[in-house]
Amino acid sequence: MIEIGTQVDLAHPADRVWHALTDPGLLARWFTEVDVVGDASKRLLLHTVGLPGFDATVDAEVTDWRVAELVALRCQEVDRRTLLTCTLGPTADGCRLLLRESLEGGDWPAEDRARRQECYEQALTGRLPAILDWLAFQQVDLRRGDMDATAVLPVVAADGRGPAAGRRRRVALVGVAGFLLIAGALAWTVLPSEPEPAAGPLPATSPSATASSTAGATSRAPRASSSRRTPTPGESIPAPSATPAGAPSRGAAGPTPPATAEPLAARYTSKRNRLLGYTGEVVVDNPARVAQEWTVVVTLAEGSTLDRVRGAEWRQDGDTVTFTGPPVPAGQSQAFEFDVRDAAPREKAPESCSVGGQPCAGL
Repeated sequence: MIEIGTQVDLAHPADRVWHALTDPGLLARWFTEVDVVGDASKRLLLHTVGLPGFDATVDAEVTDWRVAELVALRCQEVDRRTLLTCTLGPTADGCRLLLRESLEGGDWPAEDRARRQECYEQALTGRLPAILDWLAFQQVDLRRGDMDATAVLPVVAADGRGPAAGRRRRVALVGVAGFLLIAGALAWTVLPSEPEPAAGPLPATSPSATASSTAGATSRAPRASSSRRTPTPGESIPAPSATPAGAPSRGAAGPTPPATAEPLAARYTSKRNRLLGYTGEVVVDNPARVAQEWTVVVTLAEGSTLDRVRGAEWRQDGDTVTFTGPPVPAGQSQAFEFDVRDAAPREKAPESCSVGGQPCAGL
């Protein structure tokens, strides 16, 4: 069976994601305009003309509907018939959305399938998270001292009506709602959450900013690992400690250690982007023949805070975050992810990243 599909983890509850999937006004904001045909709401017209991988308007019939769990559509697009399903499942941080579309009749060239899957991925990882963040923000009470994460805020209608909206209208009567809204948004996004124990989705910054940030991260890295009894990962072992050429073997006491260890390398990727934040991943590669300990130093944009980390231990000092973890085995890699909360929409990446003083690839 010819099939395409993609999935995304979202930091929002399933009922809010379901709202964005099934409300025509919201669907038009992040994917395409939809018309409901008839009174039974079983037939839809998806105006997908012009989207990558779509040839015409899609005539869709709802074949399965389980609130906040599953919606299935049988789609007719000219002479092509497909079955499109969207499935929602809970995760520790929100929910997972799985989209699959399989061919039931007609022809589906490989180029069209690839462009269509790319269209779905861009919508699910870029525009949909932004709409969900916007929905969640409608319920923020600017006078509340307890700033909850968006995942626990209730769902509201697309027009933003609700208790918080009513309070904002009353504040607007005194002429200062605009200032309070901006100040509240900044306070909500800047306020750091309680650090959790370690569990173990843009354009790059300008060369001048990257250079200055990398220099700052490098100068602070020694303080982050000053209490360790082993050298900073990636640092060359001093020549006097190497075994001289031709020296006798240590026999049963163990193999002769290598003269030097190849330096560690790291790669950075922005995995998921949100309106006021993003999820980054760093992969640490160890090309040496011995296990090596590592320290990764990341410099965030000013005013950003770390929200959650998976796969490493960490501490934040101002805009600098230091990550550590178990030694990387010889010839292997180790990855960790971290969620960043931004004070304002900006480029979705840290200003610099380094391992053992060496810049990470990808920035």
